[in-house]
Amino acid sequence: MKPVGELTILITGATDGIGLGTARELARRGAHLLLHGRNAGKLEAARDTIAAATGSDRLETHVYDFADLDQVRGLADAVAAAHPRIDVLLSNAGIGIVTLGVDGRELSVQGHELRFAVNHLAPFLLQHLLRPQLEAAAAPGGKGAGPSRIVNLASAGQMDIDFDDVMLARDYSGRRAYCQSKLAMIMTSIDMAKRLDPASVTINALHPGSMLDTKMVREGFPRVMGPVEDGIEAEIHLATAAELDGVTGEYFDRLHTARALAQAYDAAARARLWKLSCELTGIAA
Repeated sequence: MKPVGELTILITGATDGIGLGTARELARRGAHLLLHGRNAGKLEAARDTIAAATGSDRLETHVYDFADLDQVRGLADAVAAAHPRIDVLLSNAGIGIVTLGVDGRELSVQGHELRFAVNHLAPFLLQHLLRPQLEAAAAPGGKGAGPSRIVNLASAGQMDIDFDDVMLARDYSGRRAYCQSKLAMIMTSIDMAKRLDPASVTINALHPGSMLDTKMVREGFPRVMGPVEDGIEAEIHLATAAELDGVTGEYFDRLHTARALAQAYDAAARARLWKLSCELTGIAA
């Protein structure tokens, strides 16, 4: 991995919580940051906060809503047009178990269950679309020093995917929707690792810590269990630690590899999910 000051890093969900804290620390270390959020006002405020705290003038903003896969494509197009090389993609954008003021199942613009769409399909599509830029950063012409990295912010909160009701039309709960979307993210991370040259791009999933003090946890749970700094430390470790060059297809519980739910290691289930995810995002299987 190159020195942090030489990295171009795309951070989705950079307006609060772990994404904002990670962006602030990476800006302090001199990285060139592409900050993503769905709310223009919040994103501009996040950029200004980071700039004031770090003195960084290497901050770009990209406003796109991951509830719409067409906007995910728009983000990929904008980033690729401006940056032929991306060193790190940090997928933080997501939705928790509840949406304040909303009771019941929600759908994305394309009609998919919202948590499955935002937490899984959007990052799945984005990492496919930006694969050329990630591979270019690790190539000799990109002055690469070790592979580029994708870090998917997952969770220890996982539930098996019911392939007969993936969109939870019959058996919906916010907790189930969230937990199966995070397992889906882990499962496709494992399969994506098998499709990428680990000398070029690595991909790992991360549980940043349980019930950390973030907006998502405060809105969906009765109490918090740990400081957001724990998650920030873990994400920066996966994004930048030299000893993780070439480590791919793993699920991390904070700073250490761990085991996800058993379905993540079921090759037939992963193949079924991969095919479905490709169909829903328009990616060639």
